[in-house]
Amino acid sequence: MIEVPDELVATQTRFNGADGQAFVDALPGRAAEFLERWGLRIDGPVMYGMCALVLPVVRGDGTQAVLKLQYLDDESVGEPVALRVWGGDGAVRLLEYDDATGTLLLERLDSARMLTNVPDSRAAVRVIAELLARLTAVPAPEGMRRLGDIAERMLERAAGAVEQVPDPDDRRLLEDCAAAVREVAGEPGDRLLHWDLHYDNVLAADREPWLAIDPKPLAGHPGFELFPALDNRFDADEVRWRFDAMTDVLGLDRERARAWTLGRVLQNTLWAIEDGHPLAPDHLEIGRRLRGGRG
Repeated sequence: MIEVPDELVATQTRFNGADGQAFVDALPGRAAEFLERWGLRIDGPVMYGMCALVLPVVRGDGTQAVLKLQYLDDESVGEPVALRVWGGDGAVRLLEYDDATGTLLLERLDSARMLTNVPDSRAAVRVIAELLARLTAVPAPEGMRRLGDIAERMLERAAGAVEQVPDPDDRRLLEDCAAAVREVAGEPGDRLLHWDLHYDNVLAADREPWLAIDPKPLAGHPGFELFPALDNRFDADEVRWRFDAMTDVLGLDRERARAWTLGRVLQNTLWAIEDGHPLAPDHLEIGRRLRGGRG
């Protein structure tokens, strides 16, 4: 029997209501089912995130792995597809997958060594950039969520949402973000994007120094990938350096990457407005630092 952490219960019921509670209630039985089906035994304490319970396990042949039991939604359903395409090149390897429940068996990485813990933030940004260059080098497979559709929905929602922002400077910034997205929306790209490559989603490994985990994949332009590395360990004076360094490593057109990064500012701000939360000052500052164009 496993214990489901209270924080995971709270997150699931908050964001997914009755469906989240049903997911939590099913976790002990689901864990037992897949431990037996895939011949696994638990060999460490449970781990968890906002959407998943992760069990360190050992396979019958002695190989260490992790069993990921996750809430299946539009974002998580693409994870095994992306991991299969990447095949361990820059990302964690997928060992087994169950379509019905979204349960994954993944290679074991070193969860105690996250990129977050690297003291040199510029070195960490370079790691993110180098991983993104590898991950976005391949086209997205058919059926993947598409950035073009996401951009279209953002622009449809933007006008009404921006009207709710009381500060005129913030409103102008968000209008500029929407205008930037409008300029590039007709060419949203076709690369396979991770979408959520923040520092906690990069772990050390034996076979490579760093590997990406937990993709929320979509098809689109790599410029839509840069925002987390600008926001994590936020430093306003470093925004332009980080942006320029990442676009250099990825070989991106800087103006197009700037527009898609402003799209992430708009996306996060729309979520905050619609959820009744205050706008994040660091997100707005990233927008201000980038909206001036090429530096």
